[in-house]
Amino acid sequence: MSFRSAVITFPGSNCDRDMADALEKISGTAPHRVWHGDAALPDGLDFIALPGGFSYGDYLRSGAMAARSPIMQAVIAAANQGVPVLGVCNGFQVLTEAGLLPGALMRNAGIRFVCREVKLKVENTQSLFTAGYSAGQEITIPVAHHDGNYFADAETLDRLEGEGRVAFRYAEPVNGSARDIAGVLNAAGNVLGMMPHPERMIEPAHGGTDGRALFESAVRGLVGA
Repeated sequence: MSFRSAVITFPGSNCDRDMADALEKISGTAPHRVWHGDAALPDGLDFIALPGGFSYGDYLRSGAMAARSPIMQAVIAAANQGVPVLGVCNGFQVLTEAGLLPGALMRNAGIRFVCREVKLKVENTQSLFTAGYSAGQEITIPVAHHDGNYFADAETLDRLEGEGRVAFRYAEPVNGSARDIAGVLNAAGNVLGMMPHPERMIEPAHGGTDGRALFESAVRGLVGA
């Protein structure tokens, strides 16, 4: 059984090829490449990825304009039907702006672009995306963002913590994110948004393979590969 995935490209995306390469290398099947102006997704998708970049030049707010692209109505509908959706960096910003995840991504503390490898702590290992990790495992994944400061009100943060929806947490302060949150899940567990880039850490040539388990976990959980 083949793994049918799609990578959405917005004007200003710059990590869509990285994401597509990661999905193809790990699943063995090239993903569909979908343009933001398309009105529909390919039929029978197992997985949808929203990549990093600077969609629409980050005008208004990062991800705000992309969240209103024609294709996002189809992405929202697919997510609501249980299709797994991964949003990385700008993709995470788009997911919050589209209402698929709670909270918002603000300017980094110190108003500086952060581009380096960071340590993450795996907080949730019960999701499709994180089942390949161990609880409390510390992994190294690159970040590259200017608006990665995760914010939500105290009630929302408590709910995310209580429901086990914090997927990853920075092991050290990186950008000012509330409670050092680096990635969150929706209530159903099929939508993950994270600022670090797992697709940039899937083979030794990248300097490490700590991002590989995320994709392997998804492929294995969806098609049993």
